[in-house]
Amino acid sequence: MAGPSFRAAPVRVRVPATSANLGPGFDSYGLALALYDDVVVRIAESGLVVDVAGEGADEVRRDKKNLVVRAVHATFDVLGGQPRGLEVVCANRIPHGRGLGSSAAAIVAGIVAARELVVGGPDKLPDDAMLRLAAQLEGHPDNVAACLLGGFTMAWTEVDDLGPVSRAVRLKPHRDLAPVAFVPETKASTAKVRKLLPDTVPHADAAANAARAGLLVEAVTHRPDLLLVATADALHQPYRASAMPRSAALVERLRAASVPAVISGAGPTVLALTSSGQVDDVVSAHASRWFEASPLEVDLDGARVVPLSGEAES
Repeated sequence: MAGPSFRAAPVRVRVPATSANLGPGFDSYGLALALYDDVVVRIAESGLVVDVAGEGADEVRRDKKNLVVRAVHATFDVLGGQPRGLEVVCANRIPHGRGLGSSAAAIVAGIVAARELVVGGPDKLPDDAMLRLAAQLEGHPDNVAACLLGGFTMAWTEVDDLGPVSRAVRLKPHRDLAPVAFVPETKASTAKVRKLLPDTVPHADAAANAARAGLLVEAVTHRPDLLLVATADALHQPYRASAMPRSAALVERLRAASVPAVISGAGPTVLALTSSGQVDDVVSAHASRWFEASPLEVDLDGARVVPLSGEAES
């Protein structure tokens, strides 16, 4: 069977940062944030060239184990075959290892770019299949769902005839939701932090989280006044606190000041879910030498193909 036909023109993809969990929505909820990585991918005559600038440039691999490259190759496999060569250029703005979805952004960027580079790619790999592939590469669907779809997402995994399949729904957050990310210089390993979680939790804690997770949907979309109580968590943040004591202490200080705050993903970034009128006060009151306070808008578009320099915006 003949392999896919590739487009000669390069493709540029923009992907947002994401914050997963949002307190009680462990491994399920995600919020897309207006902080972006740009990735340009081009089919080459031979070989592999990877160029990285910005966040993580001194640490990111520049070979076939680069996460964007791995996602591109995995997508080409699904679409029928590999090209002879590849050029990948990454402009990274999402901090690495801080709980803001940098790995999800890399995976999603690679998948979207590869699909766009194949003639008929969107028909061969529809959006739901992209989510499934992204979740397989990432290991869980929360960040990749928000990165792909934008807005506020709820993701879950089912099992069908082909095995585990991730699905997601997207909701539009309340217009007054104004996240502030408190980003430390220190990093956290998702794999290491996940090992701190117990195999079982008290039934009362699980019940409390289920109630808060349901309430959080209403709070994010319609009732921001409920965010403080809705973001309370007993399932994962208490067990991870020892790995990021400054972040845990900042969450406590913010919440004591009635500011809804959570650990972003696996941390150590702290995300405050403020209103537009609170941002300046929250930043001035809680910024410190340990954390860079970054007010961020919610991204509503998710991953998208954008024109290269010199091309007209659509």
